[in-house]
Amino acid sequence: MVLRDDIVIVLDFLQHGHPNDRRPEPVAQVIGKNYFSLLEVVLRQDLTAKLGDELYIGESKRENVDHIRGRISANRLTAFARAELPAIVESIVNKNEQRFVDFFNKADSLTTRMHQLELLPAVGKKHMWDIIAERKKGAFKSFDDVKARIKLLQDPKGMIIKRIIEEIKNDDERYRAFVIGPPKREDEY
Repeated sequence: MVLRDDIVIVLDFLQHGHPNDRRPEPVAQVIGKNYFSLLEVVLRQDLTAKLGDELYIGESKRENVDHIRGRISANRLTAFARAELPAIVESIVNKNEQRFVDFFNKADSLTTRMHQLELLPAVGKKHMWDIIAERKKGAFKSFDDVKARIKLLQDPKGMIIKRIIEEIKNDDERYRAFVIGPPKREDEY
């Protein structure tokens, strides 16, 4: 099964594409709403996009997107897109809080020595065992619930956001909890 985003969010819009493009065309650098894929898409002529716009790139008829150029790595993002990335990721997490709270409810072992919860910044064995013990008593309902039930766990939402950004920026990340892996080739999607 291939994991693909159907909806993407605009990080930056280049009306005439990159300066070194052979032919000028409207290009948007976008991030997937579900799997956080970084892509470049070409919009239909005479269309524009702005930061935060949602675009459909699925298999059905696309109204705004002419075609997908392909996946890109974080180092290919424009300076503007890189600067806006944390805010857009935070927005996605805020709008889908239960999905990310469920990570605390459902995370499992990766190996005999490592648990998915340990992928989060500042979560070691102690916090991991505290989370596992608390979720046995009942599922976490919100980030505030996680924070209230786990002593000394400062900012569960912030931990998730940091981990997502880390996975986006690090193509060599061995374990991924939220972001699909990097493309094998730059033009692949």
